[in-house]
Amino acid sequence: MSDDSQAMTEWLTAVSLELGLEGQVDSDKSVDAVLDLTSEVAHGVSRPAAPVTAFLIGVAAGRADDPQVAAADYAQKIAALAAGWGADTERGVASNDQSQRG
Repeated sequence: MSDDSQAMTEWLTAVSLELGLEGQVDSDKSVDAVLDLTSEVAHGVSRPAAPVTAFLIGVAAGRADDPQVAAADYAQKIAALAAGWGADTERGVASNDQSQRG
């Protein structure tokens, strides 16, 4: 395990304990999902939007009946939104035109 990976594992364990989330989050799966999502947002939208987006997904998921399922679903939806952000007419509907979404 690299020093960065070890440091992240220790940090996430400490944060989970501090927030009373121990045993409620699959850290490996969650870390991968958050890193993938924030990468997509940072590259497709803007770098500063990435952590704020992750925060918003966490807030929304925390309000759901099953936060783990909701977080995964929201992350997938928002990653797709970020991937198409600023798309031109080839996509048919610009990603930021919410009135055209189904």
